[in-house]
Amino acid sequence: MARHLITSALPYINGIKHLGNMVGSMLPADVYSRYLRQRGHEVLYICATDEHGTPAELAAKEQGLPVDEFCASAHDAQKAVYDGFALAFDYFGRSSSPQNVEITQHFARRLNENGFIEERAIRQVYSPADGRFLPDRYVEGTCPHCGYDKARGDQCENCTRVLDPTDLIQPRSAISGSTDLEVRETKHLFLLQSKLQHEVEEWVARHEEEWPQLAASIARKWLNEGLHDRAITRDLDWGVPVPADTWPDLAAEGKVFYVWFDAPIEYIGATKEWADQDPENRDWKSWWYDADATVRYTEFMAKDNVPFHTVMFPATELGVREPWKKVDYVKAFNWLTYYGGKFSTSQKRGVFTDQALDILPADYWRYFLIANAPESDDSSFTWEHFTATVNKDLADTLGNFVNRVLSFSKKRFGEAVPAGGEPGEAETRLGTEIATLLAEYEAQMEALQFRKAAAALRALWSAGNSYLEEKAPWLEIKTDKDGAALTLRTAMNLIHLYAVVSEPFIPGTAAAMRQAFSLEEDTATWITPDEARALTTVAAGTPFTVPPVLFAKLTDDDLDAYKERFGGEPQPA
Repeated sequence: MARHLITSALPYINGIKHLGNMVGSMLPADVYSRYLRQRGHEVLYICATDEHGTPAELAAKEQGLPVDEFCASAHDAQKAVYDGFALAFDYFGRSSSPQNVEITQHFARRLNENGFIEERAIRQVYSPADGRFLPDRYVEGTCPHCGYDKARGDQCENCTRVLDPTDLIQPRSAISGSTDLEVRETKHLFLLQSKLQHEVEEWVARHEEEWPQLAASIARKWLNEGLHDRAITRDLDWGVPVPADTWPDLAAEGKVFYVWFDAPIEYIGATKEWADQDPENRDWKSWWYDADATVRYTEFMAKDNVPFHTVMFPATELGVREPWKKVDYVKAFNWLTYYGGKFSTSQKRGVFTDQALDILPADYWRYFLIANAPESDDSSFTWEHFTATVNKDLADTLGNFVNRVLSFSKKRFGEAVPAGGEPGEAETRLGTEIATLLAEYEAQMEALQFRKAAAALRALWSAGNSYLEEKAPWLEIKTDKDGAALTLRTAMNLIHLYAVVSEPFIPGTAAAMRQAFSLEEDTATWITPDEARALTTVAAGTPFTVPPVLFAKLTDDDLDAYKERFGGEPQPA
């Protein structure tokens, strides 16, 4: 089996993430990782908090905490939410780790040795009121491209264009709000991406046909516009320090590397963090160094992160002239909107992941988000759509099937799977259908088509309901008790099959379904086509219990309460 390295975009440290962040990177990466593990592959799923840059400093300042204390606390808070969503990271690290400092500085030295870093004097925004140079996110103003009046100095949240602070119209300090800003000369390190343009183009050309259209088109757009040399250092108190052995003057001035330079390197750093916990049994370099022949690397991210991972980070890796693993497949997502408006961490607009878990368990959210993932286009979150999906797919199609099969069988046949007669024509048709639908589900998961995979999983659940309605054991038992027993035994085998194959989407519910049956050796990680056709994994006589209601139906009162709390339409930008 293959070795799969999986990473998702690093969540910023400045606050709990919203549902758009969850579905745009971490959740689909988790679903895919779980699926691959079930199919027998060796998987390493790595993520981390992105702790450097101005968002961390500004958020710490807002809370009145030293930035290192803020980041440590915020990391734990984010990790608790991701645990609540059942994200099965192999390791969830921190970009402020010593390992990331070490590897980032190594990359910088190698790039410098190879002629891809240059020290340049630049003119930068300075705030007399604050007594300091203002890095990109410390400057806010109006975007010159779209007119958005809350654009940051590194990127416009509205149109996603990358900016420099001096591009902004009517700039102001994000620290003090002062508009009394000057432009002064200071020195910074620049990554000479222009010298790597052709190498990056050749590398992208070898991969873009396999990538989704969204990822390939964004990478190609950036390359067509031409790669520009970009500053990779900032005037901040918090970050990976510029190494004094290579740039003593800049180190003395307290320069640190810009977050976009060190954050992607943290994928490697976090893997080393993971390995350093058990160095005798974990080899981080086998995943990252000279690993092209043995590792398939898949990245998950929303479209605003695509340029950094398809162009900028590959340029960095190419420039070090060492065989670091580069991404094979980039799964990019569009936006999940809130009633057609943007979710926004900075504007506190939409549903945030901690709030979601306060309302309902993780599986409700996991299923809805993946079933409506913004793959080919933006998709909209509305409470009406959410409640309808929960009620139809989870409560009625899956939950009601499990409950009525097990409850009716317990009532009429006791707490063991009934025997019944031999399978007949209906069971043969059902087995063929289930095998076909399972193959479709597998194909969509292999292709990383999550909405289509969810549709195939839903079809598997629906097939059980159709079989139950066709056989109608509540009527069948009146004239053919053995026939009704066969129907229920077959349906119970479907429940076990659903438990196994639904685990990537709804792991908590899958475990509850699986634990309903007292199977002595239930080691199945997946269902083979023959097993799907036969539906005999759960044998007659197997003890079972009726689990609590898997999914509660949401009422009109629930819908009204959600809309009252969060609003039924987006807040003004």
